[in-house]
Amino acid sequence: MGWTLGRYFFARYATITAWYFVGIYALVMLIDFTEFSSRTSSLPGFSVQLALTISALRVPMIMQQAVPFIALLSAIATLVSLNRKYELVVARSAGISAWQFLLPCVVGALLFGVFTVGALNPLSAYAFSQSETLESSLRSGRSNSTSAFAAPWLRQKTGDGDTIIGAKAVLNGGLELSNVVMFSLDASGDIVERRDAARAYLRDGYWELHDVRRLRGGEQLPKLETDRVATNLRPEFVQERLARPDTIPFYELPAKIEIARSFGLKANSFATQFHTLMALPFLLVAMTLIAATVSMRFARMGQSTTLILGGVLAGFLLYVVSVLVKAFGNAGFVPAFIVVWIPVVVAMFFGVTFLLYKEDG
Repeated sequence: MGWTLGRYFFARYATITAWYFVGIYALVMLIDFTEFSSRTSSLPGFSVQLALTISALRVPMIMQQAVPFIALLSAIATLVSLNRKYELVVARSAGISAWQFLLPCVVGALLFGVFTVGALNPLSAYAFSQSETLESSLRSGRSNSTSAFAAPWLRQKTGDGDTIIGAKAVLNGGLELSNVVMFSLDASGDIVERRDAARAYLRDGYWELHDVRRLRGGEQLPKLETDRVATNLRPEFVQERLARPDTIPFYELPAKIEIARSFGLKANSFATQFHTLMALPFLLVAMTLIAATVSMRFARMGQSTTLILGGVLAGFLLYVVSVLVKAFGNAGFVPAFIVVWIPVVVAMFFGVTFLLYKEDG
C-alpha cells in the first residue's frame, strides 16, 4: 500500500479518535461536575469555579480508564465509515489486503497508547493529586462525614511504643494525611494518648502534625499548633500501603518498585500498575483487531448491528477480565507480568486468528 493511502487511512482513524476523545471528555466532565456539586454544594467554601477546577483536575484520571473503549469505538467507527463509502472495496480491488489497510489503524492505536502512557498518565497523576488537595481543603470541618471503616489505618512500632494512625484523606502519594487520628499505646497495648490533627506530614524520622488536639487519661490537654510523633516508617512503605498505584506517574514507578523491594516490601500493586501501563498500547492494538473482526463486512451485505454490538461486548469483556486479573496481581497471588500480559496476548491472537480465517481462509 502506498504512503498516500496509508496516510489517508491513518488520518481518518486519528480524526475519529480525537473526536471520540473530546466528546467523551466533555461528557465525563459534565457528569463529574454535576455529581461533585451535588455532594459538596452545602459546604461553606463551595463555589462553581472551585467545583469546575476540581472536576477538570479529576477528569484526566477517568479518561485514562476510558482509553481502551475509545480505541475500540474509534476503530469500529473508522472501518465502518470506510466500508460504507466503498473505500475498502476500492482498496481490495487494487490488490490491497486487509492486513495492509488495517496497519494504519493498528499504528494509530499503538501511538494512542504511547501517548496515554507517556503524557496522559503523568498529567492525570499530578492533576488528581491536586484535586484531592483542593477537595480536602473544601471538606475541612466535615471529616466526620466519612466512615471510619473506609479510612486507611497504619500501625507503627518505635522505641517509644506503638502508634495507630488513621486518616480521612491520603494526599501527595501517602506522604500527607488529612484529618489524622493517632493513638499512642503502651507496652501492654493500652491507649496512652490520642492526637487529632488537621494535617500530618511524613518527615525524616517523624510525623509533623499541625493544629493538634490531645487527649490523655480522659483529660483534654492544651491545643498545639505543631507537634511531632517519632516514626521509623519510610516514604516507600507508606506509599505502598496508602497511595493508590494509579496516582503514581509511570516514569516514577520503576524507582518506587526498586526502593520498596530494597526495604523488603513486595510492591505488588506498583508492579502490577507498571506492567498494566506497559501493556496498554498493545491492549489498544488488541481492541483494534477485535473491532476489525466485526466491521469489515462488505457494505452491501449490511453491517449487522448485532455483530457490532458483539464486538463492543467482546472488548468490554476483555477490559473486565484485565481488571479482574489485575486484582490477583495486586494481592500477590500471581506475578504481575503474567496477569497483565496474558489477557492482552490472548486477545491479540484471537483477533489475528479470526481475521486469518475470514480473510485468508
